[in-house]
Amino acid sequence: MTSALFGILPDWPAPCAGVDEAGRGPLAGPVVAAAVIAGDDDYGGIRDSKKLSATQREVWYRRIITTAAAFAVASVEADEIDRLNILAASLEAMRRAIEALAIRPRFAVVDGPHRPPLAIPCQALIGGDARVPVISAAAVIAKVSRDRLMAEYDRRYPEYGFARHKGYPTAGHLAALARHGPCAIHRRSYAPVRRYLAAGVAAAAGGESMAATISPLVTGP
Repeated sequence: MTSALFGILPDWPAPCAGVDEAGRGPLAGPVVAAAVIAGDDDYGGIRDSKKLSATQREVWYRRIITTAAAFAVASVEADEIDRLNILAASLEAMRRAIEALAIRPRFAVVDGPHRPPLAIPCQALIGGDARVPVISAAAVIAKVSRDRLMAEYDRRYPEYGFARHKGYPTAGHLAALARHGPCAIHRRSYAPVRRYLAAGVAAAAGGESMAATISPLVTGP
């Protein structure tokens, strides 16, 4: 592990996986997690993925997937989020991403205060995305992967504008919910969605969750 933590080299066993998630706040769509084991590139130029533009994230995404020793992406869909709660679902997505890595890590470092249930040692770091470049790399992969999924959902449910707001509770998204009701990928356990269900707004047609048509898992070398 070559990524520096505030200028200090962490003594983490190698190979070490950086892990982060995207999509805890949206009213619709999956929560997506990514795990990355760095190769020759330590991703020190990312710093904080949240400060990158969409174009910059795409550039980093291509760089990461071509230079990482291993990466994997996993998701937990809306119906499972409703069953588990969003914290448990986020940790489960992280666990799935780590388990899907082609190289088994000896250690994992994750963004946030909570550790996923793993069979390997793991350290949780609040603000890890801004502190550890390999976590920033995982954050980029998770965010870009989820944004692409939401663009696919937008083609299935164009009336909601998922490509624009990615499922977050924007004014436009809430207005679409009021007009059309929830669709198959809305999180019924989230308060704004529950309100429309309680008010009797008819659910939009669309059938099964797109988990059936979009692969929830992507792995890399």
